[in-house]
Amino acid sequence: MPAAQTAEATSAEQAAPEDQAEQVTPAAQPAHEWTRVATSYAWADLAINLLLVVAVAAVGAFIFFINDQDLPLVPMILIPCVVVVLLINALLAFRRVRAIGYILREDDLLFRRGIMFERVIAVPYGRLQLVDVTRGPLLRSLGLATLKFVTASAATGVQLPGLKLEDAEALRDHLVQLAETRRSGL
Repeated sequence: MPAAQTAEATSAEQAAPEDQAEQVTPAAQPAHEWTRVATSYAWADLAINLLLVVAVAAVGAFIFFINDQDLPLVPMILIPCVVVVLLINALLAFRRVRAIGYILREDDLLFRRGIMFERVIAVPYGRLQLVDVTRGPLLRSLGLATLKFVTASAATGVQLPGLKLEDAEALRDHLVQLAETRRSGL
């Protein structure tokens, strides 16, 4: 009987760590959550892309009517194809905006964008030289702003579009403060 109890206790001890491993594993839990940009930015992106579609279609129609409808085959095929590609690009505006996000980590800002070709950039706080809030007329009408980051690297060029103005200004101030504390150790 004691051997049976020992075997049950051993199997219970072996099962317990596995159950605990299933309950709490650091790799299974995300360390940080992506913060997304405002969904109203998708409307601004859609509007800009649709204006581009209309402009290209208008130029194509102008070229077609200037040449008295006697156009070579290549432009007659190329212009509608460009309009269709731009229209598909405009229709993907909501998905493209949903793919934009950022995470404030301990030592850097992680930024991502892209649908098919995802780009993830880590910007160390100590390398930030300038954090700029810009607003064009369309973003201003929606109450949004773009946060631009300038670092020592010319290739970085990170822009975080579609933030609410209050969030952009608060994030700018927070990042400037973090950059100053990180730079003091250099």
